[in-house]
Amino acid sequence: MKVFVTGHKGYIGSHLVDILKQEGHTVVGCDLGLFDGCAWEKVVPADIDLVKDTRKLEAKDIQGCDAIMHLAALSNDPMGALDGGLTLDVNRDASVRLAKLAKQVGVPRFLFAGSCSVYGKGVKLDLDESDPLQPLTAYAQSKIESEIEISKLASEHFSPVFLRNSTAYGHSPMLRIDLVVNNLIGSALAYGEIRIQSDGSPWRPLIHCRDIARAFAAFSQAPRDAVHNKAVNVGANKENFQVRDVGNQVERLVPSAKITYTGEVGADPRNYRVKFDMLGRVLPGFKLQYSLQSGMEELHKKMVDHKFSKADFEGEQFVRLRTLKNRMQLLR
Repeated sequence: MKVFVTGHKGYIGSHLVDILKQEGHTVVGCDLGLFDGCAWEKVVPADIDLVKDTRKLEAKDIQGCDAIMHLAALSNDPMGALDGGLTLDVNRDASVRLAKLAKQVGVPRFLFAGSCSVYGKGVKLDLDESDPLQPLTAYAQSKIESEIEISKLASEHFSPVFLRNSTAYGHSPMLRIDLVVNNLIGSALAYGEIRIQSDGSPWRPLIHCRDIARAFAAFSQAPRDAVHNKAVNVGANKENFQVRDVGNQVERLVPSAKITYTGEVGADPRNYRVKFDMLGRVLPGFKLQYSLQSGMEELHKKMVDHKFSKADFEGEQFVRLRTLKNRMQLLR
């Protein structure tokens, strides 16, 4: 297949390019380069590297592709909060426009990177795809509105699929530490403290970033009837954890570090435990390669090998929000 991947130089996209190329696909990557220079390790290049804002893509850019995997976004709650209007412009409007272009030129499958954050303050635990959505942030709202609008484009010849991904963590050539698991490991290594900003009680479904990339590859090959115009939670039932569980696991990896509850964000209203039964039905052969324990062990070893330090934790390279603040002109 010829696959068009947006955000291919990002935290998940760098894994996805590697996986797709290993499977023998031709990869056209599209990335604005907001986070150039943030690479931790060598990134596998796309076959064709398009440096372009997704808001400015043209029909000719995606002509002849068999699938689009749309990852590019202002990709978490703090970045979304930086400019709510810009978040909707980049995450929603550009996504809907790209889906319309894809339908227009005959790209048959459109895979959208959604998020379990759309459940927000969950009305109950063990949420499935039919449960109410309670977005608490501009980021989550942008994902919901994208799903709604792109879903309307579904037809006999255009098949969108919405991957509601669990909260990502783990090693990537484009490391990020502004994610709860990675942040707590980084805090332990940088300060000898595992700094939990809430009371540790909120639930999160967690998934290794490479497993998200593997899911995209699997959905691209799934029978159309199984996945057409569906929103599917991506993760595993046993991979739901409270933040304090993550802290305890970090304490086992770094025994010299102790957990401290800073309380600086108060009671975090984002609390959702998610069910993944539909994923097992539509992709019966797909299983996560990583558990939270194995993924954290791998990342901890990588960070130790790289001599991850306080300067790394406090710098810009691994915290997308800090880098983005200095590069906002690229988006305006």
